[in-house]
Amino acid sequence: MGNLLAYSGIVTKLRAMEAKLLKPEDFEEIASLQSVPDAVNYLRENSSYAYVLNLLDESRLHRGDIEKILTRELYHDYSKIYRFCGLKQREFLTLYVKRYEIDLINYCLRIVINRYAEPFDLNYKREFFDKYTQISIDKMITSRTTDELIENLKDTEYYEPLHRLRDNAAVTLFDYDLTLSQYNFSTLWKKRKKILRKNELELYTRVCGSKIDLLNLQWIYRAKKYYSMEPANIYTLLVPIHYRVSPEEIKAMIEAPGIEEFEALLRKTSYARHYDFGQKLTIEQMYTECLDRLYRSERRQSPYSIAAITTYLFLKEEELRKLTTALECIRYGLSSGETLAYIGGKTQ
Repeated sequence: MGNLLAYSGIVTKLRAMEAKLLKPEDFEEIASLQSVPDAVNYLRENSSYAYVLNLLDESRLHRGDIEKILTRELYHDYSKIYRFCGLKQREFLTLYVKRYEIDLINYCLRIVINRYAEPFDLNYKREFFDKYTQISIDKMITSRTTDELIENLKDTEYYEPLHRLRDNAAVTLFDYDLTLSQYNFSTLWKKRKKILRKNELELYTRVCGSKIDLLNLQWIYRAKKYYSMEPANIYTLLVPIHYRVSPEEIKAMIEAPGIEEFEALLRKTSYARHYDFGQKLTIEQMYTECLDRLYRSERRQSPYSIAAITTYLFLKEEELRKLTTALECIRYGLSSGETLAYIGGKTQ
């Protein structure tokens, strides 16, 4: 009864918000369009993005401007959910928002490490980050070197892991990205028990643990297929947490002599049992499909719980990923079939 009372208002709000998400047929229609302005007009007339897209000048329809608009819509949804939440739920959302903080830090690292001439363009994030996160946009935009950027994170939890890494020789952007990713998941795994209790802890443990497993499987696959990395180097890429994929299974996949042997071992995992290899989907799409199935299953099982919030945010983030990909495909003149393949991850 307690959860029903705590979540009834939030769930009603989330259902109304989810009803406005794009349907598969919307993406089919968007994929068939011939230009980005056509796609933007479709979204203006048929989606919840109408208001924010109407603020966008027709001459500013390149990827960066559209991504800003879509990102602001995600932040707007997060803010609406936050306002409906109680103290405990807000505590969880503060944990959830770390993914957005890490995305921002990685963006800033790319700017300073690659020495881009263009300035930081973070004003559209300022209101959200000032209100909901520990990161100061004003400090970030003054950074011109990696050292300055890390020092400007001194009052945040990210300073220590980045500071330790900075002192190593020949540190790359990839190293920073990997360190932040590993730190994020390790922190989520530790803090979940302090914030969540009983059923909600079980629900989130399944989602977080599965995400870590699936990301580790992706890293092993990419390391073997695209980089031919040695086993010892592959181990350094992984989040050191095992949920449903045991250390023994991980070891066998890392030390498999080739991709075929890796995939044979992958088929034996609990995740692959729910995955149709005949669909010819990429491992990235396997990751997304497994998470989609898991989020929806958790919400069906416990509709009045934290699962309602995490499922909606997952669906919204996936919608933005698909939209950004679709618009980029249209920009480069890909066919409808090719665009849908990129959105869905199916191989040709």
